[in-house]
Amino acid sequence: MSSKYTSQDIACVMSRDISPPAGHYSHVCVAGGFAYISGQLPVDAHGKPLGDLPFEDQVRQVLANLDACLAAVDATRRDLVQVRVFVTDMGQWPAFNRLYAEWIADHRPARAVAASSALHYGSAVEIEAVALSPAH
Repeated sequence: MSSKYTSQDIACVMSRDISPPAGHYSHVCVAGGFAYISGQLPVDAHGKPLGDLPFEDQVRQVLANLDACLAAVDATRRDLVQVRVFVTDMGQWPAFNRLYAEWIADHRPARAVAASSALHYGSAVEIEAVALSPAH
């Protein structure tokens, strides 16, 4: 059985705690009880790209942006179902995995880490995610 969603079945949400998107998209769209979080880059709350910072600082900013997106739909890290990570250097995977493990604690959503030849603003990492959405 398939379902067809109309625009009234989808809620698109912008977090007040991170910069507005630079393109034509929403921070989070909620449909069918799931929150689909757009790819988050290392961009500060004022819209300044941080691609020139060390890799670990970029990861911390991206994870903070993910927290803001989760909070915007009353979700938490424990509601994450799937996380997709894009890095420009797979040699950074161990550093990413350490920071991610500290951030996510004992929760273990499905995850993929893939190499990308380039990311917007010269960023070294981008993360998108899917979470259960208790609020919408």
